[in-house]
Amino acid sequence: MKAKTAITPRPPRQLILTTPEHLLAFGFGAGLSPFAPGTVGTLVGIVLFLPLSRLDPALYAVAVALLFVFGCWVCGESARLLGVHDYGGIVFDEIVGYLIAAAPLVLFPQLPAAGFGAAMILAFVLFRLFDIVKPWPIRALDRNVHGGFGIMLDDALAGVFAALPLWVVLRYVG
Repeated sequence: MKAKTAITPRPPRQLILTTPEHLLAFGFGAGLSPFAPGTVGTLVGIVLFLPLSRLDPALYAVAVALLFVFGCWVCGESARLLGVHDYGGIVFDEIVGYLIAAAPLVLFPQLPAAGFGAAMILAFVLFRLFDIVKPWPIRALDRNVHGGFGIMLDDALAGVFAALPLWVVLRYVG
């Protein structure tokens, strides 16, 4: 959960939908959800994951790394324009965090469709768990690293934390 959301007034919907930086940082409007915008933003990550999952693992890693770097800029710029660090509606970080969490699926393309779908759901649940609970060092980074890099970093690390048990499940159980 983003701490500033409860005490910060919601920006006007028309601002978010007309400013390119906000439109992207808010996940094309997903961050405007009045309930659980981070979870809704993560669903956008699933939609983006589907075509990206067809890439070669090395190309997938490059695409996600480029999205992370772009996210540092777009989230930082959106936060600057709003005047609020890591506003709860900024969900580009959740989108990229999910792509990191789901990365092990790119390494196991031989999964049957049902197994692939179940693993995508598991990646979603694990990512949301680590993003919400923020175990150490995620919580420390969330509190101490600012700007666009700080917005992106805690979700990227939550994605890594989620990817590890997913990889174990796919490698040894699936």
